[in-house]
Amino acid sequence: MGAGLGLAASCDIRLSSDRAKFGTAFANVGLGGDFGTTWQLTRLLGESKAKELFFLTDIIDAAEAHRIGLVNRLLPEADFMADVRAIASRIAHGPMISYRWMKENINQSSHADFRTMLDKEAVSHLRCGQTEDHKEGVAAFMEKRAANFTGR
Repeated sequence: MGAGLGLAASCDIRLSSDRAKFGTAFANVGLGGDFGTTWQLTRLLGESKAKELFFLTDIIDAAEAHRIGLVNRLLPEADFMADVRAIASRIAHGPMISYRWMKENINQSSHADFRTMLDKEAVSHLRCGQTEDHKEGVAAFMEKRAANFTGR
């Protein structure tokens, strides 16, 4: 809750324990939001849902947070840290150059038109296609094995 929600909303992927609870309390203490929560929650949930969370200050459970898109995945509380580490490892061993382009493209797509994004994707596709990671990914696919990306 509070600043924790703002920090979580700033993350690219939000993982939650199935026992977590979420909410804002700014209206309860006469504040207007902080840590970027108004900007982040509006983009994640839409204006109406963000206003509901801010104005009414209801606490929502993990299942509702998942249903409305506040969190990407619910993980069992008992295995939460192990599951988070496994997901983090999966990302850490992925194609970092591709991730960089994916993130940039997704971030830009919220304020660019479709044609601009087609052009941007074409550029990133060509640049990623010239990397060692791309060559490794294709070789791994053809050989039916896991790729060993190096970030080059």
